[in-house]
Amino acid sequence: MRSLRWLAFVPVAGRVPTYARLIWALALDPRIPSSRKAILAGAAGYVLLGRDLIPDGIPILGGIDDLAVVILAAEIFFDGISDDILEEKLAELEIDPGAFRRDMAQVRRLTPAPVRKIIRRLPEAFDAADRFVKQSGIGPRVRSWVTDARPGRPS
Repeated sequence: MRSLRWLAFVPVAGRVPTYARLIWALALDPRIPSSRKAILAGAAGYVLLGRDLIPDGIPILGGIDDLAVVILAAEIFFDGISDDILEEKLAELEIDPGAFRRDMAQVRRLTPAPVRKIIRRLPEAFDAADRFVKQSGIGPRVRSWVTDARPGRPS
């Protein structure tokens, strides 16, 4: 039954290039919080690094974890964008807002609720970590420690 729900995702998959342009335009927008952009960076890192929960060598299943991470990241990213900014970008890129909302609803139906609940907390965690680093003053010390510990640098 669950696999039949994935078939409903096929039409959405055809619009991935359009939504990739939308994500790119939003990621470049300075009004979008860094914590939301960090979700995208984390997903890109997961896909590019090749350290998978399900090895890519396993036919079909090997690519599903990458797809799931990208879908979850996009869903959480869009979830944190104000309606005004999202509407502005949809209009700018000439994307039908109704189709976009239907596609996002379809994606949400495919994502298990417990997974969405956990993932939705990540931006808050990123924001809290950012506040901690700024308030503690640890950022410059860690940066100094990392650059001083590089190979070839005198101790």
